[in-house]
Amino acid sequence: MISSQAFTNITFFQPQSFLMTGIPGLEAAHGWISIPFSSMYTVALTGNCLILLAVRRTHSLHQPMYYFLSMLALSDVGLSLSTMPSTLAVLWFDYRFIDFNACLIQMFFLHFFSVVESSVLLAMSFDRFVAISNPLRYASVLTNNVIIRIGITITTRATLSLLPLPFLLKRLNYCPGKILLSHSFCFHADVMKLACADITVNILYGLYVVLSTVGIDSLLIVMSYSLILYTVMGLASPRERVRTLNTCVSHILAVLVFYIPVIGVSMIHRFGKHLPHIVHALVAYVYLVVPPVLNPIIYSVKSKPIRGAMFRVLSKKG
Repeated sequence: MISSQAFTNITFFQPQSFLMTGIPGLEAAHGWISIPFSSMYTVALTGNCLILLAVRRTHSLHQPMYYFLSMLALSDVGLSLSTMPSTLAVLWFDYRFIDFNACLIQMFFLHFFSVVESSVLLAMSFDRFVAISNPLRYASVLTNNVIIRIGITITTRATLSLLPLPFLLKRLNYCPGKILLSHSFCFHADVMKLACADITVNILYGLYVVLSTVGIDSLLIVMSYSLILYTVMGLASPRERVRTLNTCVSHILAVLVFYIPVIGVSMIHRFGKHLPHIVHALVAYVYLVVPPVLNPIIYSVKSKPIRGAMFRVLSKKG
């Protein structure tokens, strides 16, 4: 029998498909597990689409803060749709195969919407900073043209950062018979480990993408809130301080909901190889499924204008 190393020296090999994994060790319960997953995807898509409709149809919400919220909702819809088909195929029908090229496309969009979400959260922190530190110039700084440019910049940045990833994976030689993924979707870090080739370039470029997008965004968000806190501490009235900080609570919660799982996934992929596979799977699902579910709930609970607009959309549909 020819060894993998010998096979590598003879020819270039790429699998036609990969084999996805659901919840390791709980395969027999996938039917029951699909119920909460289906519910979460339904809540995520319904909640975020309601936010998009509410902002679109309510003239009073045509403000920078709510335009950025629409961008966040749109990225959450994209993130949910990126993973939902393959995840539910595994849980509902035990259909575990995903075509090689389809896997690369899914991986691109999965990481694309993650980077977009990180960038939108940064833009929202800038929005809060301008609104609190210089409220008189808020409308003149964040004009519609500026918001459009920010949106184009966010999309362009994510596209240019992530477009090389599929091609870097496409050039690799893969091990025959080594097709098992760790999740029910395609992560860059997961796919590249199946290669029988030097993946140093993939590792370094993946690290560069993480540091140049999510890494820089998180640092700038912390910097924005440091400046916001400095401005708030300069207010004379304690009641005014609380009122001002209260306008940031929804955004702070959204930042925590996104970045805590991101940090968890990064740590586990790099330092948690000894952990059970179910831990890897659950952390990845929390990272990709939970933020799109919680963001519309956070903003509908904390923002009275959004809540009212969403109810109006629902009442018109009824």
